[in-house]
Order: sequence, then C-alpha cells, then structure tokens
Amino acid sequence: MNFLKDVRTLQLRVLELEAEHRELDHLIHQLQQEGSRDELQIRRLKKRKLQLKDQISTLQAQLSPDVPA
Repeated sequence: MNFLKDVRTLQLRVLELEAEHRELDHLIHQLQQEGSRDELQIRRLKKRKLQLKDQISTLQAQLSPDVPA
C-alpha cells in the first residue's frame, strides 16, 4: 500500500510541476509580446522553466522505468 501512496505522490508532484511550467510559458510569452526589455528576467524565467522540465522528466522516469518486464 505504501508503494501506491508513493506513486500517487509522484504523480501529483508531476502535475504541480507541469502547471508551473505552463504558467511560466504563458508569462514568458506575455512578456515577449509586450516587448519587455528586461532580458535578465526573461532568461531567469526560461532557466526555471528548463529546470522544471528536467524535474518532470526525472519524476516521469521514476514512474515508468525503461526496464522490460
């Protein structure tokens, strides 16, 4: 039963990270559309977005390992 709880926890964390990733994507797009001159802020947001993508990939790999059954 503990294994299922851990899997569910990982799944929920992936959903949270995906939501944050989408929000950052929207914010970056909005700043670029507005012609924001704050390139440092945009670079930081893009870096955070990439970090989230890496975390999501790591968690998804834990949920579905590539080991044949």
